[in-house]
Amino acid sequence: MYVPAFSMKQRITLMANKYELITTNPDGSDGPLLAFAQQKRMAFKEEVTFYTDDTKSQVVFSFKARKRIDLGSGYDVFDASGQQIGWFKKEFGKSLLRSSWQLTGAGFEASGTERSAGIAILRRVWDFVPFIGEIPLPFIFHFDFTDNANQQTILSVERKMSIRDRYRVSVQDQRVDFRVAAAMTVALDALQSR
Repeated sequence: MYVPAFSMKQRITLMANKYELITTNPDGSDGPLLAFAQQKRMAFKEEVTFYTDDTKSQVVFSFKARKRIDLGSGYDVFDASGQQIGWFKKEFGKSLLRSSWQLTGAGFEASGTERSAGIAILRRVWDFVPFIGEIPLPFIFHFDFTDNANQQTILSVERKMSIRDRYRVSVQDQRVDFRVAAAMTVALDALQSR
């Protein structure tokens, strides 16, 4: 299931983070809804389910933490029937200065890193300054995922400046299933600060 470009918009509610995944038309405008996701806050074991729309009547895919405590744990991506189609994991050692992730799907293994080392360091300093760290993060950060075999970029996730979180996603490699790319994009928003 290949989708070359899509965007993700976040809706913040009291008990859950909700995400809309929307096709990007060739002219850059928003197209139809691809999936709707919901992440429950304060869950013991992280799980995000993606539906066809916000009625949540039909599941299309999901991702779930392998362990209750997610430090160093991976997240498996499942299709609607529960078959694993990919996985991802934050690399905590590498992420001390610049957030890094592993991403695997059918036919590829990739590494993702924050595009700007300077912004990565500023984000970390921002969090440690008293009172300032409580103000929502004003920095825009982007991630590029490169194939471990040939170092070619296969996926780019760019955060856009807006009141609610919004991301533009470009999938440069047809091996990257939309469901795996979408799960990784939601994880970058929902799990990045952990």
